[in-house]
Amino acid sequence: MSLFKSIAAKTSLTTKAVGDNGEELALRYLLKNGLMLVARNFKTPGRGGGEVDLIMRAADGTLVFVEVRQRSGSSHGGAAASISATKRRRIIFAAQHYLSRLARIPPCRFDVIALQGKGSDAQIDWLQAAFDAS
Repeated sequence: MSLFKSIAAKTSLTTKAVGDNGEELALRYLLKNGLMLVARNFKTPGRGGGEVDLIMRAADGTLVFVEVRQRSGSSHGGAAASISATKRRRIIFAAQHYLSRLARIPPCRFDVIALQGKGSDAQIDWLQAAFDAS
């Protein structure tokens, strides 16, 4: 490995760090738009389950399950198009698991925050009710 590649590898962000930064950007955006944080990175127990990046509550009491997707470019359809049917099923599974712990189930929806670009310069698209549980 050349010295340049070695330095670049040490200074570049990991995929997890990029994802964490994207989730933080999405969270700040949603908070600024009136939602309240309920939970972050909710995971179902065991292997093969699902995860919800952000669980938020809207002013009207709706529980909002948010998937955050970030892509540096728009090739292959961009960030929003990267959510496969399998990914949606896993998000829904995690949401159902979360809801099973509640005494009363509030109105719910599944939103997507699609980030196009890098860092704080990323364009934010908030797709409300992007998919449903059926």
